[in-house]
Amino acid sequence: MKCLLAAAAGTFMIVGCAPIDRESANQAALAEARPVGEPRGCISLTTISHTRVRSESVIDFYMRGGQVYRNTLPSSCPGLAFEERFTYRTSLNQLCAVDTITVLYASGPQQGATCALGPFQPIETSAR
Repeated sequence: MKCLLAAAAGTFMIVGCAPIDRESANQAALAEARPVGEPRGCISLTTISHTRVRSESVIDFYMRGGQVYRNTLPSSCPGLAFEERFTYRTSLNQLCAVDTITVLYASGPQQGATCALGPFQPIETSAR
């Protein structure tokens, strides 16, 4: 939920809240994406700007320079869509389809499911 806070005499009050409809935004982003070019097996870690988790099995990787790669995991990754956080380990400076991600819980140091990545499909989309 997105809330507006107001400060009055050093006291913070919640003035208004509006639900964030992440599910609808993610569904729109999934629907509007268009594949462009052939899928890649790996992407460079140094060029990843940020990521967006779209579902339990879809992650968009936004690259410096504007390219977006969609990774569709071979199977659903429990907790990924809810937490929207993950980590990975690789000994190379690339993230590849043979690598795995691990869901991170915001509530503490424990980790969630570990899931395999798929190929990195370049896409065009207006959603960020």
